[in-house]
Amino acid sequence: MNLELFIAKRIHFNGEKGEKRASSPAIKIAVAGVAIGLAAMILALSIVVGFKKEVRNKVVGFGSHIQITNLANNSTYETQPVCVTPELISQLEKTEGIKHVEVFATKPGIIKTDSAFQGVVLKGVGTDYDWDFFKQNMIAGTVINPDDTTHANQAILSGNIAGKLNLKTGDSFLCYFVGENIRFRKFYITGIYSTNFEDYDKLFVVTDINLIKKLNDWDDDEVSGIELLVNDYDRLDEIQQRVFVDMMTYRDHKENTFLARSIKELNPMIFNWLELLDMNVVVIIILMFAISVFTMISGLLIIILERTNMIGMLKTLGARNLSIRKTFLYVSSFLILKGMFWGNVIAIAILVIQKNFGLVKLDPETYYVSEMPVDINVLYILLINAGTLILSIVAMIGPSYLIAKIYPAKSLRFE
Repeated sequence: MNLELFIAKRIHFNGEKGEKRASSPAIKIAVAGVAIGLAAMILALSIVVGFKKEVRNKVVGFGSHIQITNLANNSTYETQPVCVTPELISQLEKTEGIKHVEVFATKPGIIKTDSAFQGVVLKGVGTDYDWDFFKQNMIAGTVINPDDTTHANQAILSGNIAGKLNLKTGDSFLCYFVGENIRFRKFYITGIYSTNFEDYDKLFVVTDINLIKKLNDWDDDEVSGIELLVNDYDRLDEIQQRVFVDMMTYRDHKENTFLARSIKELNPMIFNWLELLDMNVVVIIILMFAISVFTMISGLLIIILERTNMIGMLKTLGARNLSIRKTFLYVSSFLILKGMFWGNVIAIAILVIQKNFGLVKLDPETYYVSEMPVDINVLYILLINAGTLILSIVAMIGPSYLIAKIYPAKSLRFE
């Protein structure tokens, strides 16, 4: 029989059955401190991870994980073409970690209506394009169908552009292209999307790649570049380096040089900002853990001082300091586990409600999302729980040494 555990249960459960003691408020505060601290840590991590994924997925949706373009390109959307062969596409598809390969072409233009105009970038895509991202963000109509020859010059644009120009699905618009000669094309709107990512929503119009090639006077095998989607985002840097090295030595039949860049390199400001959010999580976790430990230490000290007579009696009966310390560490463990239970219940309930109902709304112009995103990751929750339990118990070891300072003669004198 584990005597220390038996005594700890008696101390803990007698208090739960209504035994009135001065320590009761302190114990409740300690349990509440652990519960609130753990809930705050889980919520902070889940919200930040969810937010980072949501923003990252939107940036990737517009530009893929890796882009391969002409080395001679500048930072504008008026690009120098590269020649892409089926053999090159096949080679890239066989690269470890690559999930999907597609080509694209871009062309800056100006949409003009009777009452307004808007500068845009037309992104041309082909039958190989992965439409999953835009299908998830369509608010009206459908994506374009490059195979549909009955409807020429199809395009989808954002709700941001459609609102400014008073356009809707089924409407047509004229887009002007400035060069040596000003040209224009008439487009028909098949769908309207909205990602709440204003930097891109106000910019991109998606259409057929063959139209962009004609506007740029390119050959059939010339495109602005190749987009690659990877299987595992955590391996993005590794895969990008491998593709970068492979493409450095590759030349097309016009001796163009290729450059492979990841979405992080194409959008450094956004991804650096997302990385800074990790610091916020670290600060919150440290603060919440400090609050939890402080309340638990206070509760344990009050319990020890309140049980001074019992400690003196146990010492008189021959109990060692280590044995008594173990007893009170068991008591602390019960309180920590109780606080952790309620902390998990609170945090998971809030996360599930937010994920399913989206009760907490955000300003999309500021945060790029219309509601607070959450990511319920079981592994992260288990790690936070394990870390909290281990570190909290370790933190209790120091205060438990107060038991060694309690002497039987002095403690029993005040019985």
